[in-house]
Amino acid sequence: MTRPVSVALCTFNGATYIRRQLASVLAQTVPPTQLVVSDDGSTDATIAMVEEELRAHEAATGWNPEVVLLRNETPLGVTANFEQALRASTGELIALCDQDDEWEPRKLEKLVAMFDARPGLGFLHTDAQLIDDDGAPTGGTIFGVLEVSEEDRQAVHSGRAFSVFVRRNIATGATAMVHRDLVAACAPFPAEWVHDEWLAIQAAARDRLDLSEEPLTRYRRHAANQIGAGDPTIGHKIRRVLGARGDRNRMLAARSRILADSLRGAVDVDSSKVALAEEKAAFETTRAELPANRVKRFVPVLRLAAGGAYPRLASQGWMDVVRDLFQPA
Repeated sequence: MTRPVSVALCTFNGATYIRRQLASVLAQTVPPTQLVVSDDGSTDATIAMVEEELRAHEAATGWNPEVVLLRNETPLGVTANFEQALRASTGELIALCDQDDEWEPRKLEKLVAMFDARPGLGFLHTDAQLIDDDGAPTGGTIFGVLEVSEEDRQAVHSGRAFSVFVRRNIATGATAMVHRDLVAACAPFPAEWVHDEWLAIQAAARDRLDLSEEPLTRYRRHAANQIGAGDPTIGHKIRRVLGARGDRNRMLAARSRILADSLRGAVDVDSSKVALAEEKAAFETTRAELPANRVKRFVPVLRLAAGGAYPRLASQGWMDVVRDLFQPA
């Protein structure tokens, strides 16, 4: 491997699966040059297990990557903890790593090869095979659960990723590799955004994002997942559309405004992306300010729909018209 690669592994009470994940990282056909472990205040044996696994690996092979171990006495939360791990990573390329998954043996080898083949790439994410608590495949994939369409995939491959990501995030950080200069450009990460979503949309705005359909991660789904993929069942969709609005729309408006502000004036983002981000911010602000009275929502929602805003800017497209018309306040 000619390019130094760091692995940014974040942990929090991950004793159940951490040995399996760390073993899969250390067993890569092309190993990382650095391992950064950022623990967010674990109260179980996570850190002791990490140290034991590293000692055992060195005893067995005579080698370990450079190890940086960060311990947060006060938990930072998922986004800030990953930002800390990423900023401590010195490799040109950084693979994001969750504590409870398992990697395919050639994951780093293949991700680095994809970066080598795409000059200027900043963020690469892949599909993942879903596994259960015991590591057995469930038959599903991350792209399947997230309903990543062929249209979405082709848009990303053809340089139109921002038009996809401005509607919704389709990247899962546990599958991703990022260029270190993208991390620097994105910091500090806003609290309103999850780390992988922020990195992905910033890369998309700079035409530096791509995806691979090859599943290089075995993504474990279990009850304790801090952030995970949900089931796209009909019942789930109906509950999501007809559930109370709560703070969701205000959060979407805040996130969209933060994004637009971050892109304005960026020398490596063209004006069309800034304009689309501003349009998204205005759209989500209008949605957040819709009246509580459903009857009074009718005209502003139909005005947005008539202008074609929903299929271009809303995560669920035309389904969000139904959501905005009928969701209780």
